[in-house]
Amino acid sequence: MKIKVKRLSPNATVPTKAYAGDACFDLTAAAVDDFSRDGITTQVLVGFGIALEIPEGYTGLVFPRSSIYRKKLRLSNAVGVIDSGYRGELQAVFDTRPGLDTDIYKKGERCAQIMFVKLPEVEFEEVDELSPSERGGGGFGSSGTKGGPND
Repeated sequence: MKIKVKRLSPNATVPTKAYAGDACFDLTAAAVDDFSRDGITTQVLVGFGIALEIPEGYTGLVFPRSSIYRKKLRLSNAVGVIDSGYRGELQAVFDTRPGLDTDIYKKGERCAQIMFVKLPEVEFEEVDELSPSERGGGGFGSSGTKGGPND
């Protein structure tokens, strides 16, 4: 599969993999803006300086890199979803973790990763009943309990 990439910034980097077997391509910061409230950084907007043309029938999923623990940041929406029709700049917003001295990302640092996933063709069928399953309606944390309210 080929994905067209357009550099929107002269210091933008085309996504790369560190190893051939990696699931994701690293995204490198081209611009970093921190948002302060009362002099305390609360969010960091990272622009990757690139736009992609993801083929129809696929999506790009943006995750933080595992090295994020060194920065004491979290990707604000946990996983970014890039639809095939989007042609704007890839960006990510990171939240700082309250009470911690936060080291934010800098230009040129790899700070997120993108995985491309083929989307299934889905058709919904409205029914009056669903087939039974072992789990049933058990929700949050129910798979690790016995005799709980959902058993």
